[in-house]
Amino acid sequence: MGWPLAVSAALMDRSRGSLCKALLALAAGHLPAIAAILFPFTALLFLAKWQREIQVGAACLVIGLGVYLLLDRRHPRFLARVPPPRLALWSFLAAMAHGAGLMPVPIYLGICRTVETDGGHAAAADLMAGNARVAVLVAVVHTLAMALSGGLLAVGVHRWLGLRFLSRSWFNPDLVRALSLIGVGAISLAAVH
Repeated sequence: MGWPLAVSAALMDRSRGSLCKALLALAAGHLPAIAAILFPFTALLFLAKWQREIQVGAACLVIGLGVYLLLDRRHPRFLARVPPPRLALWSFLAAMAHGAGLMPVPIYLGICRTVETDGGHAAAADLMAGNARVAVLVAVVHTLAMALSGGLLAVGVHRWLGLRFLSRSWFNPDLVRALSLIGVGAISLAAVH
């Protein structure tokens, strides 16, 4: 959802290079937010016998956050104007506050579905090490998808549609975010059963 800030940076500097720099800064802030949420769940996966309950809880948490964001439409105005040097920090904070870091958790837990582990501590250590690699992969793939889709929107608006289109046809990204959280949580919850 940070692509409008990339467009803004390019329009303020009158440079397409600023758009690319802004997208890189947004991705640089988004990746640690995703990782900060995924890695605690990676550590929890050593409790393999509770994995189904943890996955259901994570899916319900994502749905709950989506419902909350759907019902509480207040959005702080000071987040709308962010200078380009602070985009990575903004991206990290926005991803944490809006649930982007939480969104891949139920899917990640589904990817890391484990087999029965009665082999003791060695098996748990192997499981955690393998799942940490999967967590990194999920965080990187999610961030690349976010940067690519947001980048395509930003380039399209900046290059062809312009500021006039953006100001006249603005949609509510909070509504899209809330509905996507509910959708991902529901899909993840359905996959558990």
